[in-house]
Amino acid sequence: MNFIDKVEIKVIAGNGGNGHKSFRHEKFVNKGGPDGGDGGNGGNVIFEVSSNIDTLMNFRFQKELRASDGQEGGKSKKHGKNGQDLIVKVPQGTIVSNNQNKQIVDLTDLSQREIIAAGGKGGFGNAHFVSSVRQAPNFAEKGEPGEELEIILELKLIADIALIGLPNAGKSTLLSRLSNAKPLIADYPFTTLTPNLGVLDLDNKSSVLIADIPGLIEGASKGKGLGIDFLKHIERTNSVIHLIDIYSKNLVRDYKIIRSELSSYSKKLARLKEIIVLNKSEGFSKDELEKIVNKFQKDLKNKTKIIPISAKSGLNLDLLKNEIARMKQRKPKTKPVADKELPIITLNNKMDNSFKIAKIKNRYIVTGDKINSFGNRTDFDDQEALARLKDILLRQGILSSLKIKKIKSGDIIQIGQNPDHFIKY
Repeated sequence: MNFIDKVEIKVIAGNGGNGHKSFRHEKFVNKGGPDGGDGGNGGNVIFEVSSNIDTLMNFRFQKELRASDGQEGGKSKKHGKNGQDLIVKVPQGTIVSNNQNKQIVDLTDLSQREIIAAGGKGGFGNAHFVSSVRQAPNFAEKGEPGEELEIILELKLIADIALIGLPNAGKSTLLSRLSNAKPLIADYPFTTLTPNLGVLDLDNKSSVLIADIPGLIEGASKGKGLGIDFLKHIERTNSVIHLIDIYSKNLVRDYKIIRSELSSYSKKLARLKEIIVLNKSEGFSKDELEKIVNKFQKDLKNKTKIIPISAKSGLNLDLLKNEIARMKQRKPKTKPVADKELPIITLNNKMDNSFKIAKIKNRYIVTGDKINSFGNRTDFDDQEALARLKDILLRQGILSSLKIKKIKSGDIIQIGQNPDHFIKY
């Protein structure tokens, strides 16, 4: 199966339904009152984390996700049907960003649900506007448009431990021996072109999730080889198992190549807990292994745990499992930690009453969350609807601000960025 870990798509929430304009027509009632119902709200686009999905492959050819629109209100104050929400399943560890690389949400928890694009609110029908001074309103609101976003989905695997090392160090073989994973294994570099996940059962009550990160090489942090595509998957982990081929001509150099790439990519990766594992050790005696380990430890000039193993024969795998269990006990993983490196923006906050006014010749462009919303719901071809909008401009203090800016009779007041949404002063 192909591993897709970054895609660009468009999400479109449903538009709100228009409010309805109608009057009662009843037998023996000379003048029936307004009875137009409100429009239904547009459907939201909602992302939900699913344990049954582990790549973004479903989005490879599905570049647009659209929720349904709300329906128009009806007579007798009948409320229009709300648009159906679109529930989109995504793998755990999916980061949603906009096309300016601003993070919207980091989906780390199983069954987590987040609204990515909010549906537009339905417009009010004319029955909504009845008051002591407006007993027969002859206008209704339009539904608001739903949010439309160009977004980037990026998957960062969530695991307890990352298996790292140069190509052909034996990571895939080790993963297959430690867990239930069945990765492709062959005797040539870059056999593994996609990360593999496996679960190691420590006892009846606990387990660890291990990710086999495809072979890194010198220059990976700058994009060489498989590069950054897979370095990012280590960021979610709590610790690493650094696998080195014991037959290497220079163990220290091999170790430092990978450590340098981790540090160059992210200081966070360089601080992760580590176990160093010398693989393919089945051909050495116990005394020979002790000498190799002691010399390697001395050359490294640190006290990181070094374990000689053989993923092929099973040598010292129990010792490695015990060390993994001890490392898990030192820092239990309760739940994945959300990515904090990208700046976070939030959608669907409560509307802000503030507004801004920009002038271009005799046109005053008024923008702000609340007034934009009123503009979207106004029928600019209906004089009664325009009269209501002028009342709103007065109550919001916008007309006072325009007077301070020396607005003159006949000048244009544009609401929002749509040039067709305007009234004359």
